[in-house]
Amino acid sequence: MKDRNENRPGYKKTKVGWIPEEWEALQVSKGCRIKHGFAFSGHLAKIDESNAPIVVGIGNFDYKGGFRFDTTPLKRCLDSYPSEFKLLPGDILLAMTCQTPGGEILGLPGIIPDKANIYLHNQRLGLLVIRKEKEFYPFFLYYVFLSSEFNHFLYVRATGTKVKHTSPSTIESYILALPPFREQKKIAKVLSTWDIFIEQTQKLIETKKSRRKALMQQLLTGEKRLHSFSRPNRKTAYRFFDLPEDWECPQIFKIAKECSRRNSAKDDLPVLACSKHLGFVESSEYFGKRVFSEDTSNYKIIMQGEFGFPSNHIEEGSIGLLKKKAACLVSPIYTVFRCNKKVVPEYLYAVFKTNTFRHIFKASTNASVDRRGSLRWKEFSLIHVPMPSLEEQKAIVEVLKTSEDEIFHFETKLSALDKQKRGLMQKLLTGEIRVKP
Repeated sequence: MKDRNENRPGYKKTKVGWIPEEWEALQVSKGCRIKHGFAFSGHLAKIDESNAPIVVGIGNFDYKGGFRFDTTPLKRCLDSYPSEFKLLPGDILLAMTCQTPGGEILGLPGIIPDKANIYLHNQRLGLLVIRKEKEFYPFFLYYVFLSSEFNHFLYVRATGTKVKHTSPSTIESYILALPPFREQKKIAKVLSTWDIFIEQTQKLIETKKSRRKALMQQLLTGEKRLHSFSRPNRKTAYRFFDLPEDWECPQIFKIAKECSRRNSAKDDLPVLACSKHLGFVESSEYFGKRVFSEDTSNYKIIMQGEFGFPSNHIEEGSIGLLKKKAACLVSPIYTVFRCNKKVVPEYLYAVFKTNTFRHIFKASTNASVDRRGSLRWKEFSLIHVPMPSLEEQKAIVEVLKTSEDEIFHFETKLSALDKQKRGLMQKLLTGEIRVKP
């Protein structure tokens, strides 16, 4: 790809391409040093309320950069520790190992926040110590290490197959384009403003998801009724929930039947896998490679409006509803079924995705006689499901769809913000776009 800065007035050719004349092409080792963390084995406890130092590990990393302490249990050091592993605001941690297939977290940076907490780091992270005399601004370096170029640099040099590793010497050999100190600060400030917008949008999405989850639980058990279907608050008690007295609670076999069509004609149909969060997805996309058999003649055919679940993972909530019009395939271990006309498929799918039904699936699996921990149709079909009238099912689905569409709108906005920020970051870090220091 042609360097966009090539032969531009005020630019020079260096080892990292064409950069502004007042910038340097500097190796990381010239301004930083990196070392592995301390092996804290036997010294840690998962507690939130304590004055003991927080030990930062791989689990505390956010895949988009930075740390996540709100959603990950904190590990704290309750024993003595070497003082050289105490971290200060502005210190940068880099992930030295990665178990994800694409290596996305390899070299991912987190910068120690300016708080009163004491932070330490474990042996799977590298500590980047800034040498002030080289005038590296920590937050500028944070964005350099967050860039796709740095991630690619580490990944192609990583060792290991399933688990990828990098080393301090590899990181130290990276050459970056370094602006003057004041310009570094300005670049970091511009990018941090985008991070604030992105974080605010993320929090808004999480809030809306939490509200939708609560709304689902209320609407799908009749705890909350839509205005046109409100009735006197009289309930009928069932094993796992109390339902409005005008609702039914049939067993699944009374409203659905199993489908066992096989791909005996060996048609070339898409093969699906079921995710507990996303429902049905293309198998090759989900696993990052082909994991299904070359011979799919024994695979089950699933049609639009039909449900499917892997019998050995249903207790995790892995159940899908096929919304595509075209026929697809699922593994022979899947159970496939179709509802009758008294049921709106999207309604029943929402019911299956509640926490209540994850608990029911787990209880039913534990009660199954199948020693492999599977839930077959015979036992699955005995489960009772809350069932309002067809009209109320449709109304509930419409309300949930409106909520889902709203979340999708903000997720699309978040994706656009992230893409725009990365494009801007690429231009700022190469000097293609300049900021006034």
